Amino acid sequence: MLSAGILAWTGAVFLAAGFVKGVVGMGLPTVAMGLLAVTMPPAQAAALLLIPSLVTNLWQLLTGPSFGGLCKRLWTMTAGIVLGTVAGAGLLTGTHTGVASAGLGAALVLYALVGLAKAGFITPVHHEVWASPLVGVATGLVTGATGVFVIPAVPYLQSLRLGREDLIQALGLSFTVSTAALAIGLFRTGALASPTAQLAGSILALAPALAGMFAGQALRQKMSVETFRKMFFVGLLALGVYLVGEALR
Repeated sequence: MLSAGILAWTGAVFLAAGFVKGVVGMGLPTVAMGLLAVTMPPAQAAALLLIPSLVTNLWQLLTGPSFGGLCKRLWTMTAGIVLGTVAGAGLLTGTHTGVASAGLGAALVLYALVGLAKAGFITPVHHEVWASPLVGVATGLVTGATGVFVIPAVPYLQSLRLGREDLIQALGLSFTVSTAALAIGLFRTGALASPTAQLAGSILALAPALAGMFAGQALRQKMSVETFRKMFFVGLLALGVYLVGEALR
């Protein structure tokens, strides 16, 4: 049973994480996992993340213009995500929680540095046949070990030079598959020891996540997204360094 303080903190975390997703189109699992991992084991945080992440990413996926085409183009990447996530999910449980926290912090630092440096590359279409499954497996392993979906999937999808709406929809596809695969991995490794209670907690977290997302979408029309991105990445960098330091103490 979670205390009132933890419940309030969890609600605030998902409100903030949803807000970030509403403004920049991604970041809900990254922010939520990073902040929740300060007060609870990564596996417990990942369990709370499942429903808010699944619903918000399905929304993002199904409202785009190119669902069928993106599924056909990226199916090998999504298959790799499933395999890697299920294989790596054991790191979120048991005696591996310290490793998972350090891994989560490292993933946040890497993601923040890539974002702040505006580092980018182009993947030629004829290289996708081998790059997509490799990126999928690598993303799955990071997801299974840390609960963070963004490395290396987000930089890779950006390198495909998709149109704005197609990129947002492709991110929704990748994150939706990652969330479903993480649920399978957590169940398979026994991390969902009380599925009913954990599912109830995850459902309760959906309301603040959606509220934050809608608020972020409204604010996105009024502010510079570039300015917010910089603030977002600096915050993730600080949080990642903190988590790595705490895990190594």
